[in-house]
Amino acid sequence: MPPSGPSPAPRTTGLPPAHTAMICVALPGLAVSSDQGQLTGRGLDGIYRAGRRILSRCLLRVAGREPLVVQARMTSADCARFVAALRVTPHGGPDPDVIVERTRSADGVERITLRSAATWPLRLPVEVALGADLADLGAIAAGAAGPELPASVHDSGLRWSGTGGTSYVTAQPPPADAIAAAGLLRWEFDVPPGGSVCVELRVRLDGTGPVRAVGRTATSPLAPASASGDDPRVRALLASSVKDLRALLVRDPAHPADTHLAAGAPWRCGLAPADALAAARMTLPLGTRLAAGTLRILARTQLTGPGPRSGMIPGPRRDAGPHLPPGCTGTEATLLFPVLLAEARRWGLPDHETEELLPAAERCLTWLRGAVGDQPYLSDPQPDGPVRCETQAHAHRAALLGADLLDACARPGGGTLREWARTSRAVFRRDFWIDDPGGGRPAAARTPDGRTVPHLCATAAHLLDTGLLGGGAHAPGLLDKVQTEQLARLLGGPVMDSGWGLRGLGAKEAGYNPFGHRSGAVRIHETAIAVAGMAAAGYEKESTALLRGVLAASEAFGHRLPEMYAGEQRGDGGAPLPHPAACRPAATAAAAGVLLLTALVGIRPDAPAGTVALRPLPSAPLGEVGLTGLRVADAPFSVRVSRLGLAMVEEAAEGLQLGV
Repeated sequence: MPPSGPSPAPRTTGLPPAHTAMICVALPGLAVSSDQGQLTGRGLDGIYRAGRRILSRCLLRVAGREPLVVQARMTSADCARFVAALRVTPHGGPDPDVIVERTRSADGVERITLRSAATWPLRLPVEVALGADLADLGAIAAGAAGPELPASVHDSGLRWSGTGGTSYVTAQPPPADAIAAAGLLRWEFDVPPGGSVCVELRVRLDGTGPVRAVGRTATSPLAPASASGDDPRVRALLASSVKDLRALLVRDPAHPADTHLAAGAPWRCGLAPADALAAARMTLPLGTRLAAGTLRILARTQLTGPGPRSGMIPGPRRDAGPHLPPGCTGTEATLLFPVLLAEARRWGLPDHETEELLPAAERCLTWLRGAVGDQPYLSDPQPDGPVRCETQAHAHRAALLGADLLDACARPGGGTLREWARTSRAVFRRDFWIDDPGGGRPAAARTPDGRTVPHLCATAAHLLDTGLLGGGAHAPGLLDKVQTEQLARLLGGPVMDSGWGLRGLGAKEAGYNPFGHRSGAVRIHETAIAVAGMAAAGYEKESTALLRGVLAASEAFGHRLPEMYAGEQRGDGGAPLPHPAACRPAATAAAAGVLLLTALVGIRPDAPAGTVALRPLPSAPLGEVGLTGLRVADAPFSVRVSRLGLAMVEEAAEGLQLGV
């Protein structure tokens, strides 16, 4: 009997689990399957194009049985390989005599290869049961995908039509038999001893050609950087990070030359402004083209005209955990815009692109000045919203780097921004610091009536980020030296450091949940910010401990870091617990891999001045590390740090000088 299609899944209130899924990404293409290789049509299983599931079921049987998968692994960001074994000869003993290899890629191509290990000829009946529901990913996430559509025979395969369009599967070689009612394709192969046969299936959506992923083209905006050194995890993490970043690249349909990073797969394959800007910022060592494209795309969404929101980059609200109301990612994106432009200029963004993007950055800074007025703080845009710690860190950094940008481009307004930043620093150090017998801590927020929210959160790591990627002199932070030292001690202590990275909320805080995505789970973005910030501020012990924890977690996840995982304490011989709903790959997690490794070297470029400074960690905690294929001043840049902590530039733009 042919394999039967799955019954529709009942509607659920939670996301289908993704932590064990093998996710192949080359946007706009996506392929999701379990480690068994079969596409069952249940949960997330399927081949997707632009968020629509164009194939939900692909069940293979050889000689009437499903092959037993013995190995499943990702061979690249966009391709998975499954190896299975099968015994087809009766009375031939327990050893398999057919090896089945399936490779599935995000572009909708699956190759099935059968190799005979028998010493006699085999006749192998092969059948593949196919199905499609053309469901939208959002409906699948909500558990509301409809039943499979009826199939019809088309050319050398099958076709399904519905409100979502028409999808096709074609097979090579053509099947000997196609049964539309069962969605079944059949072959019968004569395989000589030691021989092999191959079936190739291609699925596509009507009106679209083959998937042309941005990251696969010669014009990819990200340099093919690589790493080497004493610790092999360094090489593996950077390689995986770069591959995942390229897989998540998306073109602006109206302006194909501009690209941005999708937030993550499988749930967030669209544009999330704050995440896209944060990820582009962390990937500046791979070149400035992604930053420029992201800034241009978001400049076109910027609000204009009269009103208090004029100049903002729109963005959705985001849950902030159990102690604060949801926050506005539009505020974060608006403050990140001038920061990214200022830092990209120092990494080598050409002057004409800086000038092109400067008006949008000025509008962001004008919005900031208007939003704070004569107050030292930037409040939430919602009525009676709190004054958040991380928002003040973003605003302070935007004011300082924005002022530098305006001065460098001979535009007015820099002095006003610096004066506000100076006032904000003085007041923040007084109002946001909570004294206690342990040395004190920064408040997570202040309420409109002046009360502090005392919970220790990973968002405090943003207080250490004072323009880490911008080069030049280290900008003053919102905390003074004593407070910074105490914050580094807290972030490096067992309450916040899980041994796998930085918890989102301290383990002793009320409401702590190791799986809470803003209340205890390790988020790679904040961990990388903490590592880089503490390294730049000279707190190497705490920075190195967090870095080692993330590297260990990376190894457990096959060097493809999810956006978050449980904040359970690391134990002997254990592994980090996956978060069932985390995106993997995710833009900020993959970009954080770049920031974590470049923090070991401390690259501080100033391309307009023709200089680059290196501030490696003095103890060389991972031994010798070499980074090649980076880009500074729009030219290849390679650097090596010895086991003694000495940095040496091996390749750089002509005329680029080593600065202090």
